[in-house]
Amino acid sequence: HYRLSDNKDISLFLAKSFVLGKLFNCRCVLQRLLRDHGDRVDYDSVKTVCDRIFHSLGKINSACDLYSLLGIEGEAAKNYYSVFGSLIIDSSGCFSFNGRSRRPPKDEVNALLSFFYTILAHDCMAALESVGLDPQVGFYHQERPGRSALALDLMEELRPYIVDRFVVSLINNRQVAKSDFLIMDNGSVLMKPDLKKNLLQVWQKRKQDVITHPYLKEKVEVGLIPYCQALLLARFVREDIDGYPPFLMR
Repeated sequence: HYRLSDNKDISLFLAKSFVLGKLFNCRCVLQRLLRDHGDRVDYDSVKTVCDRIFHSLGKINSACDLYSLLGIEGEAAKNYYSVFGSLIIDSSGCFSFNGRSRRPPKDEVNALLSFFYTILAHDCMAALESVGLDPQVGFYHQERPGRSALALDLMEELRPYIVDRFVVSLINNRQVAKSDFLIMDNGSVLMKPDLKKNLLQVWQKRKQDVITHPYLKEKVEVGLIPYCQALLLARFVREDIDGYPPFLMR
């Protein structure tokens, strides 16, 4: 693992797989929106972003280094989040999303995303440790003290399917309300403790849902997807398979 992480070619090879999975899944989330609710959203704007992400997918293989790959991912992510608010079909809760904000989150949607991205990162960290990989040593994200770079690598492809769709369903199913959040003096928006407690129960229930893994072709619980991907990554590191197959949602 450490030897491979020092190899720029191998790191780029794996990073391309992580980014491929992320952009593919982001596009898939938006395509589902058009398929299921195309008559309730700005169809042309979302379709345009889908086309742009498709174009970004085609540029991944030509990336010559991690920095150019980061640029491709960054452009696609910006496009994705520019229409992410369209996923919120239920307008009765008055939730709005005007772009990704992290530290601090500037609205309720970003507060939910950040909270569950953090949980997913911890799940990825535990999954990597369980298969004998060091979560701190990444291939795409740069190593920094206290940063689980490999966990961040792994979660990139999982965020759209596991977190983004989950957060949107919470809002559209009216499982959260604006009164569940606190607005601080600096403009940051925080989840109230009771909301965190309640949503963690919903999260655990969601993790018990069973899907057919797109690569393994086996029935697995959603909560085990990080473990499945960590296992596939470990198999590549140990030269049991020739490449790392990212999780591609269907």
